[in-house]
Amino acid sequence: MALKDITLGQYFPGHTIFHRMDPRTKILLTVGYIAALFLCTNVPAYLLAIAVLAGAVAVSKVGVKAIVRGMRPVLVIVIITGVLNLFYTPGQEIWRLGFLRITVEGIWSAVFMILRIMLLITCTFLLTYTTSPILLTDGLEKLLSPLKALHVPVHELAMMMSIALRFIPTLIEETDKIMSAQKARGADFESGNLVQRARALVPLLVPLFISAFRRADELAVAMECRCYHGGEGRTRLRQLRFQSFDWIALVLAVLLIAAVVLLGRLPLFP
Repeated sequence: MALKDITLGQYFPGHTIFHRMDPRTKILLTVGYIAALFLCTNVPAYLLAIAVLAGAVAVSKVGVKAIVRGMRPVLVIVIITGVLNLFYTPGQEIWRLGFLRITVEGIWSAVFMILRIMLLITCTFLLTYTTSPILLTDGLEKLLSPLKALHVPVHELAMMMSIALRFIPTLIEETDKIMSAQKARGADFESGNLVQRARALVPLLVPLFISAFRRADELAVAMECRCYHGGEGRTRLRQLRFQSFDWIALVLAVLLIAAVVLLGRLPLFP
């Protein structure tokens, strides 16, 4: 897996309805879709969730290749999760070898868990791919604004989350540069077993941390030079307003959750 395959935090500019949608709507849609995923308990519900997300990906024109490429870094975690559910779910046993056993319920649990994780990651990618970091910050701040009554630093929290998300591609690019420089000096990151390859990555940590702290310090100095003092009295170039398609999308999200709940009344397994 190449570092360039990690696409979390990247933004792909576009003019689709998803790109023009209010960031608050996209955040609420993402949360609603994740809630719907955890309510899915059978094949019809998952088929509905897959169809909805496939339609959203097609409308956003992000591209299946970009999503598949971003999915590669978490593929190992997905496989491990599926295997654990396969062998450690109690139920009607169909195969056993020592302490390992496979049940009918375990097979369905593994399939559902893999689908749930992949769909969850895909919908999160769709949010970051179609929303710029600035709009994402504004959307989060608007949604969390009621917490200001409790003296919660809403703007600062939204800004920190947005900066952290924005710096993921930057740190990945910096890591790739450091690896290329060390390879040119004879470093070997690809040979040996898993432990040896992990140890070979240790020399990357020091220059990577130094680079990250330097970038953080430069960002802090730049914000201070521009008299940044939080969200109080701050104006925005683009004012967030709900459009008609935002309300339609929110209504469709509620209908999706209701449909998943109704489908959940069907038998758990076909």
